[in-house]
Amino acid sequence: MILFIAGTSDARELAIRISEEGYPLLATVVTENAAIELERAHLSVQVGRLDAAEIAQLIEEKGMSAIVDGSHPFAEEASKNAMQAAEKAQIPYFRYERESQTFQYDKLTLVNDYEEAAEEAAKRKGVVMLTTGSKTLATFTKKLLPIEDIRLIARMLPRKDNMEKCEELGLPQKNIVAIQGPFTKEFDQALYKQYGVTLMVTKESGKVGSVDEKLSAARELGIETIMIRRPRIEYKEVYSDFPSILEALKKTVQLQKH
Repeated sequence: MILFIAGTSDARELAIRISEEGYPLLATVVTENAAIELERAHLSVQVGRLDAAEIAQLIEEKGMSAIVDGSHPFAEEASKNAMQAAEKAQIPYFRYERESQTFQYDKLTLVNDYEEAAEEAAKRKGVVMLTTGSKTLATFTKKLLPIEDIRLIARMLPRKDNMEKCEELGLPQKNIVAIQGPFTKEFDQALYKQYGVTLMVTKESGKVGSVDEKLSAARELGIETIMIRRPRIEYKEVYSDFPSILEALKKTVQLQKH
């Protein structure tokens, strides 16, 4: 059986593909919505974040023969935990990650982490739109909410826990855009215009993460953008397309295939 960490929409598509190839698979996801998507495809799913010890225990209990890590490019801890557990169990580890991109825009500032992004945003005035999700929202609210000349708008998934977090952090309801993508460039432009956005903060999630559309919309409107680079993690085996990782699985896990 393969342990598949399904942290993105394209990773969940890959999990379904691997299952269709005949490999028994257990997918782990963070949210119930992600679980529903995989359960509809008749995959076994476990909901909740796992640390390295919990992954190692799961490997032992289920007799896992490999790990496929399809966690989000910014879920640094999830990847490190998976690699550590795979090494401890001495089973193959495969990383699936959206291909990285290069962007050309004179109003684009690249930073290394969320803290640096918040520091850079604090130097600007006007309307700042976050498209970085809820997990690190506190980093931005702590730095930007006290600044009178900045209006902070947070765009995030329309989940109950996200709304509760916004309330706890003191982000007004009128400054929350609770919506699920993917979005077109035209939609992003309309959103920027509606709120009078002067600075957009995003992260380099990859093409499937709609970074192209966000940045193209900002560029055409002349909106300054801060982009957070991906965490630098050394993977032994990393693949950015389905055929390559399926081929690697066939070579390595063929004895376990039904």
